[in-house]
Amino acid sequence: MKIKESMAVSKFRRLPIPGEVLVKMGDEIRPDTIVAETLLPGDPVIVPAMMKLGITPEGLPSCMLVNVGDHVNEGEILARYSMFFGLINRELPSPISGTVEVVSELTGQLIMRGKDIPVRVDAYIPGKIIEVVPEEGVVVETTGAFIQGIFGIGGERQGKLRVAVEGPGSPLTSELFSSEDKGKVIIGGGLLTLDALRKAVDLGVSGIIVGGIDSGDLMEFMGAGIGVAITGEEEYGITLIITEGFGDMAMHNKTFSIFKKYDGSDVSINGSTQIRAGVIRPEVVIPHSESIEEADDDTAISAGMVPGTPIRIIRNPYFGAIGEVLSLPVELQVVETGSKVRVLEALLEDGRKVIVPRANVEIIEE
Repeated sequence: MKIKESMAVSKFRRLPIPGEVLVKMGDEIRPDTIVAETLLPGDPVIVPAMMKLGITPEGLPSCMLVNVGDHVNEGEILARYSMFFGLINRELPSPISGTVEVVSELTGQLIMRGKDIPVRVDAYIPGKIIEVVPEEGVVVETTGAFIQGIFGIGGERQGKLRVAVEGPGSPLTSELFSSEDKGKVIIGGGLLTLDALRKAVDLGVSGIIVGGIDSGDLMEFMGAGIGVAITGEEEYGITLIITEGFGDMAMHNKTFSIFKKYDGSDVSINGSTQIRAGVIRPEVVIPHSESIEEADDDTAISAGMVPGTPIRIIRNPYFGAIGEVLSLPVELQVVETGSKVRVLEALLEDGRKVIVPRANVEIIEE
């Protein structure tokens, strides 16, 4: 998990199917710059022609007024069947605007394909194009602060950052929002209330980043439980990123200080989360051009945990707690499930010393 005030951030902006890349190497782009586009095939629609015309499947081709591959408009006549020397005519209008794909003599059905659906991929972050993959997408790179959360909902959004609370433990309540917050990303402290979340949606707030939220409030807002699938595709009208965990949990001091420093800056956020295998974390990108010296902890990260390594506990009963490694006992210890596992001793921010399985913690890259 990363909490970095300055680092190179790169994003691969990829199309779902092959298409056209609209930018070139070295281009300077904005978050809303469209970097690639394509057309997704429209939805298929089955038309029961045999039933509507009152014919046999074999008779369908002779009744067709259009050919396979033709584009037709909604309401245009696709087929006509005449009886009694033309005294009775039955017509088949197109239910959609689209293309005729199949005329089946076996089923007596037509298969129509709706209009192609345009798909455009934007840059998400400002920066420079450092790689172009023809027909697929581009890699965008910027420099800035990069912060990962522990859970989120909602997809990619941008806005101006506004710190709405005094300190990392302060609650984010409804009275701290105003009509001027439309389109902004609001920073809270320890707890986001349900009333505040609903008011933010009503005001058109782009996103909220906060230390914690009551799990019951979140489920009431979502109208569903919290599963293990990938979040981020929800349409809640807002992106929410939780940096610490569920409950009243103060935001990490370094995280809050970064937000405080860049209050008023442009920010890009993404609440997409995968809380099972193949972890995807919600993220915050604050682009800036400052050169900030930070400790290079890549060596320690690659070597694993050592005494003094900053960690976050990601399982109950200390879920979301932050601390540092005190010791790494060599011998296996028995946990509540009866299994023998490797553990570590940690000193939490509140002064408590706890023993937890090593698999229940993650390293914080600061």
